Amino acid sequence: MRFGVTIDDLNSSVNVFFSFVNFYLQRQDSARYQLTEVLQMSTILHIDSSVRAITNPNPNHNSISKNIALRFINTCRQKRRTDEYIYRDVGMNPPAFITQDWIGAVFTPEQKRTPAQHDILALSDRLIAEVAKADIIVISTPMYNYGMPAQLKSWFDQVVRINKTFDFDLARGDFPLQPLLSGKTLVTITSSGEFGFEKGGIRESASHLQPHLRTLSKYLGVETIYEIAAEYQEFGDERHKTSVSNALSRAEKLAAELADTAAATALQPEAANG
Repeated sequence: MRFGVTIDDLNSSVNVFFSFVNFYLQRQDSARYQLTEVLQMSTILHIDSSVRAITNPNPNHNSISKNIALRFINTCRQKRRTDEYIYRDVGMNPPAFITQDWIGAVFTPEQKRTPAQHDILALSDRLIAEVAKADIIVISTPMYNYGMPAQLKSWFDQVVRINKTFDFDLARGDFPLQPLLSGKTLVTITSSGEFGFEKGGIRESASHLQPHLRTLSKYLGVETIYEIAAEYQEFGDERHKTSVSNALSRAEKLAAELADTAAATALQPEAANG
């Protein structure tokens, strides 16, 4: 019985099959390559602001906010490759407070600044360059006297600067300030001795930390904010332990979620072309 199939026909079919397999594998390799490229194009700026160290001889003195931030960073770097990781501990190494001379230098046109004025703004320039470079900004901070530590406020004062991170134009009416940076993700990690600072919480009106961070974040170019909070430190009870445990878990989960989002974004062009 003849089926009308020759050896040449079979060879032709096999060649077509393997050509298809090779094409498919090439597309998969291309997708993986694009995914790797996107993940590698991530820069993380990590700012810690507690005056306490991550580890101390007395574990009760360990910084809670720094340890939660470290969990996030470690998970993020495991899940998502980074071009650069920039770290500043402004709690231990605080930036200089701004001064009258600093303000004078800022409002002097760059081409007219003296060498001394350029020196005054050198730190500000470096800090702003780090913010501009970052894709993800992580800020960990305790609540001191219901607000941010002076060291963190000093960092913001050095960074939020006219003609660098925002411009000013009265033609915009009652809202003359406009951010110059964009496209960044901010993760804030806070710790507090009391509790109930969230919207609708029993201490909402006393919270001057997270609202301040939200307000200033737009001048860092932030478009998406994730917030992680640990509370009840002064009570030292099971609520505190649970709150810290939940914050650590949230930090790990969020890092993984951001990595997954980056991966999905990387594959979108391939999916669209498929």
